[in-house]
Amino acid sequence: MAKKPISIQLYTVRTLLEATDPFVVLQQIADIGFDAVEGFIGESPEEFRRRVADMGMEISSYFGAVPTPDNVQKFIDTAHGLGVKHTVAGFWIPELETVEAIERSAHQVNAILPAIHEAGLTFSLHNHWMEFGEVEGKLVVDRLIEICPDVRLELDIYWAANFGAHRSEDMVKRYRDRIHLMHVKDGPLEEGKPMLPAGEGKVDIPACILAADPNKLDWLIVELDEFDGPMMDAVERSYRYLSGLEIEVP
Repeated sequence: MAKKPISIQLYTVRTLLEATDPFVVLQQIADIGFDAVEGFIGESPEEFRRRVADMGMEISSYFGAVPTPDNVQKFIDTAHGLGVKHTVAGFWIPELETVEAIERSAHQVNAILPAIHEAGLTFSLHNHWMEFGEVEGKLVVDRLIEICPDVRLELDIYWAANFGAHRSEDMVKRYRDRIHLMHVKDGPLEEGKPMLPAGEGKVDIPACILAADPNKLDWLIVELDEFDGPMMDAVERSYRYLSGLEIEVP
């Protein structure tokens, strides 16, 4: 399998971005070796794209709030300004905790997908642990897909394990036709404990990458929600691990 380019979700370094000049932080990320970032900061997508390009990186994907028919054009315009193909959004607990809430959320996605696709963009749902829990005997992610069959998934392989309820690589294999973006996250798989740099926790990252469709998976995207130590250290260790992986198709 050819190596996939490596991006980072800017949520990982949110505290650093707020504490200092954010473009100093982005330059540190570029210096580590990352190919891209996921997200957008600043007032102008076009200016952010230019600044990132000047650092030798690109923008892998635009991550925003789930749009509605009223604001989907702004969502599209932002993605176009960033120069991306992939767009991403996600739901939170109240929007997924009952069958009725799941149905409302899925219909919200159905309402905006045609406009996003007509604009030449993809749209993926990013998951947390709750999409891989059950509501009335069925996985939340399966309920979403039943109603919204055209949606893609930005699969977060740590959360997809739902604290050990599943093997992450099995979830990748199960939804591999929908996965063009993979959030690479690692950790102890224990609720309430912080994440670890990629390769230092219990997620079998090589198995997850191998389980994906190599013709569809475009980006590996590092994300740590929290880390017990200097975040940039965890970011660099994650990049070194991923960039050093030698994965061969059996």
